[in-house]
Amino acid sequence: MSYDRYVAICRPLQYTVLMRSKICSIMSVAAWFGSSVQALACSLYVLPLPYCKSNVIRHYMCDYPALVQLSCSDNLAYDITGYVGNFMIFFIPISIILACYIAILLQVLRARSSGSSHKALGTCLSHLCVVGIFYVTAILTYMTPAASYSAQRAMIHTVFFTIAPAMMNPFIYSLRNRDVLAALRNLFARCTMCQ
Repeated sequence: MSYDRYVAICRPLQYTVLMRSKICSIMSVAAWFGSSVQALACSLYVLPLPYCKSNVIRHYMCDYPALVQLSCSDNLAYDITGYVGNFMIFFIPISIILACYIAILLQVLRARSSGSSHKALGTCLSHLCVVGIFYVTAILTYMTPAASYSAQRAMIHTVFFTIAPAMMNPFIYSLRNRDVLAALRNLFARCTMCQ
């Protein structure tokens, strides 16, 4: 989405060329392939581990760090593999997203019209908030060492990177609707008058 917004704001006349279906397919396949390789590496490490602790996973997902914590073996190899893989999984997309939004910000700062720049920043800010919540909580979950793993914190973080972005998208995009904004203003005005 950040690349799409970059092309739409910074290169609008080249949009049909830069966002053709072949480029979108390559980006999708690269994302799926990278995450699948990371998931396979973690699975191949976790499957043969000897488990000598309780067989109860205190998590609502069968997550790799939760499984590693149940193991009675040395988990240094998992930590190293996880850090390298997660660094690549997180670093590459975050770098692309930040590069796109920096280019958009520079383009908006160069623009003369405040109305169009306000609209461009409003469009990008909502996406950046959702992406920020997703990546910060995912990094907090998967980039912590297995020794300091906390199931309670992991469950809270997992809710934020699995459920919160999906719940926020309809709300954020409905705020662009003028009728919804007017209804929210009326609601807040009534609430302040009641107090």
